[in-house]
Amino acid sequence: MGRVREKRADRGNESRERLAQVLGGSGLCPVRRCEGRLSEARGSHGNRRGREARGERTAGSPCSSGRTDPPAAPRPRTFCGARSIIAGHWRDLSGVNMDHWYQITGAQGQARQSKPWERRDAAQSSALQGSEHYERLRNHLGTMRALSRRYWQLLACRLWQEDCEEEEVAEKNERMRTVVMEEEEEEEEERGGTVIVEHQGWSLPMVREIVSSWYCSFGKCCATGDCRVTNNITGLELELGRRLHGQHLAKDVVLKAVQGFLETPQPEKALALSFHGWSGTGKNFVARIMAEHLYQDGLKSNCVKVFISPFHFPHSKYVDIYKVQLAKQISETVQECEQSLFIFDEAEKLHNDLLDGLKPYMDHYDSIDAVDYRRSIFLFLSNTGSNIINEVALDFWRAGRAREEITMDSLEQYLRMELLESTDEGYAHNCLLEENLIDFLVPFLPLEFRHVKLCARDAFLARGLQFTEEALDEVARMMVFVPKEEKLFSAQGCKSVSQRINYFLP
Repeated sequence: MGRVREKRADRGNESRERLAQVLGGSGLCPVRRCEGRLSEARGSHGNRRGREARGERTAGSPCSSGRTDPPAAPRPRTFCGARSIIAGHWRDLSGVNMDHWYQITGAQGQARQSKPWERRDAAQSSALQGSEHYERLRNHLGTMRALSRRYWQLLACRLWQEDCEEEEVAEKNERMRTVVMEEEEEEEEERGGTVIVEHQGWSLPMVREIVSSWYCSFGKCCATGDCRVTNNITGLELELGRRLHGQHLAKDVVLKAVQGFLETPQPEKALALSFHGWSGTGKNFVARIMAEHLYQDGLKSNCVKVFISPFHFPHSKYVDIYKVQLAKQISETVQECEQSLFIFDEAEKLHNDLLDGLKPYMDHYDSIDAVDYRRSIFLFLSNTGSNIINEVALDFWRAGRAREEITMDSLEQYLRMELLESTDEGYAHNCLLEENLIDFLVPFLPLEFRHVKLCARDAFLARGLQFTEEALDEVARMMVFVPKEEKLFSAQGCKSVSQRINYFLP
């Protein structure tokens, strides 16, 4: 029996020696050596793992052999080394306290040194804590405002391809490719584990979202590529539905036309809308609402230009000068802002030569003098065509039909014919209509008594004033209604309503 015990002891010693040779002679288990490195990186030299990393074995350790091992031979960096390197880069980059990062990733190290069934439990537990860690890291990234210029350029060049010169891009990308290759090699060496972020249920888009939201909190970042452009179609629809009264045709046509145009990746031509109707029916109001929801600064945006015919082009003898100035302003605006909005109020008073000068910018050209105008929007506001619009609305009323039954099919054809056959000088006779460069003729119906009351209500609410139903009726009765017999439509629309409520102020 004694000899058998000696043989078993010799075999055990030989097994331990072979194991020590494989491990580089350190005498530590792979898991324990990994823990020691991580403990040293975190500065926890007082705990048991730190003592093991310095070579002080713990009694009862399965790696204890009772002998002095030779010095550890150098070996490739493992996943533990990669973790400390990644942590160091994050610390240099952001200055964030890494204790929270270790709380996020510490579960993986514990899972790899535990048994398989314990590992599965740890994975389930860490997945439940993923959202908490996610929010915690978002909060920390929100405090990162003092990045050095060097690391900021690295981040911008890598994620958004901007704010960096061409000669710096190649060098920085090469350095980042080297880092990625090193990380991939380290992952190849440690096939037994998974990436820290993926283990917690994280993914690259989620990390990109965190960094992008932090960047956008103080940097220039917009979904449209231009921070001046918002293209809030949902807000435009809600605002028109809430504040544009009695204009179901205009609301429907404008929303569909604008949304379809903005969602087209490469439009064939600029969008051209022509608003027609009586004064005060909402043409200028819709143009302003469009500007406010397509651009951050509304009508004050550098991307929006408003031209009032009697004011900007008052004298017909200077039309050649106006034509050159208008072409220059349109070109400069589009070069500065690809999606530009041009509004021409009282378009019926524009000289024919000015309208003809707009044709190249609204036609099917890829570019003019290396400038692409196909993402521009042109709005023409005119009182012409209001007679036929009013006649159609009056005929529906006399027939006992609701105005909401009026469709574009029953109105647009008559409106186009009246504009083309009109004997008036100006807007009706121009190549924009004849060559079908106007995409949509948008009719604005005359407003009735109930619509004027709604305008009065909006005016009281806008000024924070209290009102009664009697006050709304009184404001509406102050307006002039036509025709003389029916007194159905407001001759001024809602244009002077906001001034008339001053009579009801205390």
